[in-house]
Amino acid sequence: MLEPFFHWRQATGIQVLANSPLSARLCTGVKCVSSVLSMAPTCLQPLLRYRSFAILFLTPLLLLPLPLVVPTKEARCAYIMIIMAVYWCTEVIPLSVTSLMPVVFFPLLGVQTSKKVCLQYLNSTVMLFFGGLIVAISFEQWNLHKRIALRVLLILGVKPALLMLGFMLVTAFLSMWISNTATTAMMVPIVQAVLDELDITEHELTTVEPATGQTNAAIELEEKSKSGSTAVSGVSNEQVTDDPKSSEETKRRKSICKGMTLCVCYAASIGGTATLTGTGPNVVLKGQMNQLYPDSNDIVDFASWFGFSFPNMVLMLTLAWLWLQCSFMGLNIKKNWGCGTQKTDKEKAAYSVLKAEMKKLGPMSYAEINVLLLFILLVLLWFSRNPGFIKGWASILFKGGEKYITDSVPAMFVALLLFVLPAHKPKCIGWNTSTSDSEQTEEDKKKQFFSPPLLEWNVVQRKMPWNIVLLLGGGFALADASANSGLSAWIGRQMTPLGSIPPWAIASVISFITAVCTECTSNVATATLFLPVFSSLAESIRIHPLYVMLPGTLSASFAFMLPVATPPNAIVFSYGHIRVLDMVKSGLVLNIIGVCCVSLAINTWGRPMFQLDTFPAWANSTRSQ
Repeated sequence: MLEPFFHWRQATGIQVLANSPLSARLCTGVKCVSSVLSMAPTCLQPLLRYRSFAILFLTPLLLLPLPLVVPTKEARCAYIMIIMAVYWCTEVIPLSVTSLMPVVFFPLLGVQTSKKVCLQYLNSTVMLFFGGLIVAISFEQWNLHKRIALRVLLILGVKPALLMLGFMLVTAFLSMWISNTATTAMMVPIVQAVLDELDITEHELTTVEPATGQTNAAIELEEKSKSGSTAVSGVSNEQVTDDPKSSEETKRRKSICKGMTLCVCYAASIGGTATLTGTGPNVVLKGQMNQLYPDSNDIVDFASWFGFSFPNMVLMLTLAWLWLQCSFMGLNIKKNWGCGTQKTDKEKAAYSVLKAEMKKLGPMSYAEINVLLLFILLVLLWFSRNPGFIKGWASILFKGGEKYITDSVPAMFVALLLFVLPAHKPKCIGWNTSTSDSEQTEEDKKKQFFSPPLLEWNVVQRKMPWNIVLLLGGGFALADASANSGLSAWIGRQMTPLGSIPPWAIASVISFITAVCTECTSNVATATLFLPVFSSLAESIRIHPLYVMLPGTLSASFAFMLPVATPPNAIVFSYGHIRVLDMVKSGLVLNIIGVCCVSLAINTWGRPMFQLDTFPAWANSTRSQ
């Protein structure tokens, strides 16, 4: 759902979850940092060594003339904003620590009171994000996401094109509701196990005459995730032959392997854009719209965002699937789709792996059914709260509900139910028991009527990305101070000459710039820094704020080109199947596809949905206050 969970942009990404089997591979990032230092010229090595120290202390000193020479509230706010932007982009200190700076420096510099700044760190939007993450953690706790993934893959089949489509559909769907990082970390071992089984079967077919009736044993995903890609490399090393057909087939298998792994991280980033809680930039937009435009009548809610972004996500996912097929599998429709052909031994082996993993999960438990029902309830409550074309449950059931109830209310309601409802069926035991079953009675007496709940707080405390909560709060505090100090109005006045440029061109340029910037900095930090500027730009040239804020928000998730751009990219890259150049080539085209899709969406179905052709009164009145 919301990345980055950890600080991945320091060199090559240092760590994942503490106990994850991926952590051993990703710790190689430390070696990369030391190797970069050793390869640098002798004269530059001291500068690289003291880089963090210099940025940390020289940035505030070099910018100090700004508030001294221009003694206004706008200048003091800009001073803190620029420092935070530099710290966020360079990560000389953790992102979440930088996000706490407004609490200290805005009151000290007289920009805003401490009470008003602190309120931004736990507002309605943060609570919406918090409740959504609790539901996502319950999915992971009971392996419901894995069950959904395996079921869809078994339905779609194991033909190369359909297998890639299955991986992408499952990853995109899951990343709509749970973390992009968690989705990728769960899906990649499944992809790895299927690919390893395909390669092992291919090796057996080319070296030994397969025995009739032979079946392939299921591969443990845990062992595969620890062993990495040794099976693939081992097979390719053993099959060194002068046969051109064999070498061509080996090259094709490696290419398919690259495409299968890349499709997971790309689908995770694309899928997260479809829901309001799917990834950080979406939540940032929601919070900043509420702050900058309190009279906007909650124009961006779960239903309106889904209606706009879901078709865009489907379009992007389809084009990404076709592009990855062309890049890594070729255009052999008969071979990739398996039209009119029977399953090969490799495909049967891959299917057996998926079936064995599904079998290990067993039937759906009472807890899984409860979590799934609560998830469906949450989605229904979100969509029906205020549909727009009819009255929602908020206004029907509660007087003034449309004013008091936001999307955070159903999110926290379902989150509370997860801590209350039992994980196992309650057992009713009669008060009067016979003496004949005394042993059973004594055993039953020790059992509580209510079993432990579906979710316990220690699990949430361990898995919750608290750094993202602080990052969102810091961004909201920064946007609020920028609006109230007059800095946003000043920035808007400087952008007035851009009014001569067509709005569609401005939206396309903004989308492209954001997509480039998010490759080298956190997507949440990118959205936090850019969205207030885009808002000021829209007001200065009198176009609908969402006309430029929506493309900027969606493009902040288009980090496709570099392994360090986002955690899903780093996880996939750590398995060793792809090179940086492979990701750059594929990601560059996907960035272009993403910018084009967003431009199409904002200029077609986005226009009537948000009435983008008019400059709303709530945007005009907000700035004039």
